[in-house]
Amino acid sequence: MRIVVSAQGDTLESPTSPVFGRCPTYVFVDSETMSFEATPNPAMSQGGGAGIQAAQFVVERGAQAVLTGNLGPNAYDVLAAAGIPGYLVPEGTVRQAVEAFKAGQLKPMGGANVVAHAGMAGGAGFGAGRGRGRGMGRGMGMRGGGQPTAPAQPAPEAPAEEELAQLRETLKGLRQQLAETMERIERLEKEG
Repeated sequence: MRIVVSAQGDTLESPTSPVFGRCPTYVFVDSETMSFEATPNPAMSQGGGAGIQAAQFVVERGAQAVLTGNLGPNAYDVLAAAGIPGYLVPEGTVRQAVEAFKAGQLKPMGGANVVAHAGMAGGAGFGAGRGRGRGMGRGMGMRGGGQPTAPAQPAPEAPAEEELAQLRETLKGLRQQLAETMERIERLEKEG
């Protein structure tokens, strides 16, 4: 079976990506032989419609299942129309995700598990309720077309330790992604 995993790098040992439409790389894996092909995500930097374009990309390349952290409604609809199921992947490597899939340990997604535009910086989910009573964080982020969103209801605040742990984990992933991007730029510059 040809499986695609949203990833932060181009090997089986790369961390999985928590996003689908804007992940850096798709790793297509043959679940029987574990041979793989890594392809940069052409939709990663799209201003809008990244989920749709990304889903069409993996469909065109013969994916039979998608392993990812989050799947928006537009991407989910494209994949569902093509008969390709999505599976929720916890943190780990591409190899671990495929092995968990083969062992039947991954939960199939019955629908999108994030709202539209969740992967866009400045969109839904960024800045909302983070003011801590200091008059900041009104949640007036901008969505795709530059239209202001309605003020978000502040989420109950997690204890500071939990939030710090989450931020450190995010930073770890960003550092890994930055290192891989810099490495790729260096390779391309040497080739060109």
